[in-house]
Amino acid sequence: MVNKERLWDQLMELGKIGENTDKKKGLTRLVFTPEEDIAKKLIKEYMVDAGLTVMEDAAGNLIGKRIGKNPDLPVIMLGSHIDTVFRGGKFDGALGVLSAIEVARTLNERDVALDHTLEVVAFTDEEGARFSTGMLGSQAMTGNLDEDILERKDEQGITLKEALADAGYDPDKLTDAERAKGSIAAYLEVHIEQGKVLEKNGLSVGVVTGIAGPRWFRITLRGESGHAGSTPMILRKDPLAAAAEIITHIEDIARKQKNTVATVGQFSVEPGGINIIPEEVSFSLDLRDEDLENRNLAETAIKEKIAAITDKRELDLNLQLLHNLDPVKCDPVLVKLAIEASKKLELPTTKMVSGAGHDSLNLSGIAPIGMIFVRSQKGLSHRPDEWSTQEDCFDGARLLYQTVLNVDRELR
Repeated sequence: MVNKERLWDQLMELGKIGENTDKKKGLTRLVFTPEEDIAKKLIKEYMVDAGLTVMEDAAGNLIGKRIGKNPDLPVIMLGSHIDTVFRGGKFDGALGVLSAIEVARTLNERDVALDHTLEVVAFTDEEGARFSTGMLGSQAMTGNLDEDILERKDEQGITLKEALADAGYDPDKLTDAERAKGSIAAYLEVHIEQGKVLEKNGLSVGVVTGIAGPRWFRITLRGESGHAGSTPMILRKDPLAAAAEIITHIEDIARKQKNTVATVGQFSVEPGGINIIPEEVSFSLDLRDEDLENRNLAETAIKEKIAAITDKRELDLNLQLLHNLDPVKCDPVLVKLAIEASKKLELPTTKMVSGAGHDSLNLSGIAPIGMIFVRSQKGLSHRPDEWSTQEDCFDGARLLYQTVLNVDRELR
């Protein structure tokens, strides 16, 4: 089966790239940065060593290919991403890419010939941390890319379009990365759970049945700046006080719905003086639910509260949609084949839903998708102390390997 030590060593080696000076602050590996470039070169080396032919598409997705006995069949695709959030961990995304490479290498070492061509993909910019968007590579591959996001700017004022060009890609040719519907027989992704379900149930792996869709907003409130001492409370148009009220309502609305989650993760205040009433406040909203109708209900309720509060306080409001993906279901055949693989390996598992978004969300538009989750210690993720054990990572990779064999046999 797959090589446990080799997989772990590669995880640790990749995890050094982008590591912050203070290692307790994790690693930061953003899209189109020197850190990402170094990481991609390392992944390419791993792919070549695994016997894969490597290329990059127009969106910067790194793709390793292993030709099958019947090249006319649609490909089996495995993958994830290698970019991180700010001060992230070693496992999010990276485990999926390295597990896929390990599967390809094991197939070669065991001289296993698949009928289908196998492709291993490291997708570009899944996290979206640099430009407040996400899943650039998988959106480009599936034809879902909104060209407006190319004008998004990072903290230095660089647009995504400029960053693409600086990295050697042509922003006008992103559509060249598109794949036709039906060209992919199955897309399978291993990922850390980023939650506590597996740990609570004493399981190392789970089989995902559906993925909650994220909807991101930027909410900007504009009022009137003034002196903190000489402006009476009754005369104030304070956007920060309004934002506090709105965020409290957001939390309350999400809590009233069983599976809805809402997060404000970014916040800015202008001009930011201790003795100045703020003039403008901007904050993000990440809204998710596995059920589209429930997510829509929460969004409507939140927007109604925002409108009521800004009207009452006489503030200007700008509400911008940054990113949207609808919830999706994993392919029932792939779920069945993964469960069968776990039984063959005598590896206990469970069916579960992903609250986090993944590149699989986009791939579902052109191909059947399946996901395997690996236990996260204490459910921690997007943090420096994100951790999955060597044994659990091994279980995820070997379940992926057996599932690939099952898919290749079933979908001939």
